[in-house]
Amino acid sequence: MKKVILSILVLIASFQVNAQSKTGTIDTEFILSKMPELSKVQEDLKAYNTKLEAELKVKVDGYQAKVKEYQEKVASFTEPVKKTKQEEIIALENDIAKFRQNGSQLVQIEQNKLLQPLYQKIGKALEETAKAEGYTQVFTITTSGLAYIDPKFDLTKTIMTKLGIKIEEPKK
Repeated sequence: MKKVILSILVLIASFQVNAQSKTGTIDTEFILSKMPELSKVQEDLKAYNTKLEAELKVKVDGYQAKVKEYQEKVASFTEPVKKTKQEEIIALENDIAKFRQNGSQLVQIEQNKLLQPLYQKIGKALEETAKAEGYTQVFTITTSGLAYIDPKFDLTKTIMTKLGIKIEEPKK
């Protein structure tokens, strides 16, 4: 009898929880693609890319000048000077290779930095809308992740307190 009553109570409680939650979805990438500020981000990213290409050109030009100088004067160099010049050229080759390798990562970091304010703007609008319309959870369509959850359903702080972990409030 106790099991039946407990089962009924659990069933009623689950219906109440379901009745209280309201979920939605959002396509942040689509919203981002329609934001007028995106063109400025794209311009800034293009300028950053151009700057990196100019830096690479300077490095390559310096390398080519060193190689040309070495080839023209190699006959007059002593062995120690020849070895030093070769090491300088190898160091420049390595520097250029590393710069090329890191270039795409640098562009990605810059892109993330430039897009962050736009994502924050979307996030703020989402939070305001979700609270105003009573959504408890909002999932993103593109990444299949949770974009918003009503803070009263977040158990993070409760669990941290239970585990004795100090909760530091974010600075605003």
